Amino acid sequence: MQKLTQETKIVLIGMPGVGKSTAGVLLAKFTSRDFIDTDVFIQAQEGRALQEIIDQDGLAAFCRIEERHVISITCKACVIATGGSVVYSPAAMESLRSAGIIIHLDLDFPSLKKRVPNLSSRGVVMAPGQNLAHLFEERQPLYKKYADLTIDCAGRTHEEVVGAILRGLSSF
Repeated sequence: MQKLTQETKIVLIGMPGVGKSTAGVLLAKFTSRDFIDTDVFIQAQEGRALQEIIDQDGLAAFCRIEERHVISITCKACVIATGGSVVYSPAAMESLRSAGIIIHLDLDFPSLKKRVPNLSSRGVVMAPGQNLAHLFEERQPLYKKYADLTIDCAGRTHEEVVGAILRGLSSF
């Protein structure tokens, strides 16, 4: 686990729709860090939307592409909002952890289900026939495995989530 310095990366992981990107932008502003959204970064590097990559190349290829791009991120003093599937790659997670603190933004399943009505069209890595409940069950243990800090987002605004993150980071 990293000690928090001004150079430390702050990495947000969690399910699609939990608020990683929104909280990440606010957190970057409050901590005077740059912000990177890995989904946006991958789309820019590949010249295609995430869903196009998944549809054209398949899930396994997308995960390899995601891993390659996440490992290539070299920023210091940044907040990184990851795609929810990054936890499938031990290499990507090790790269993120090597100079960062991993924060799991957690949300109970009923609340998450309300936030994610368009799962099939938003570039979410999931096997055919898999639904949000299956994805939640599959990924939760991975988020817990990699997290240095877990923040419960239930019933909180994005600003309140950022406040909880900042309080949690004070122990590092």
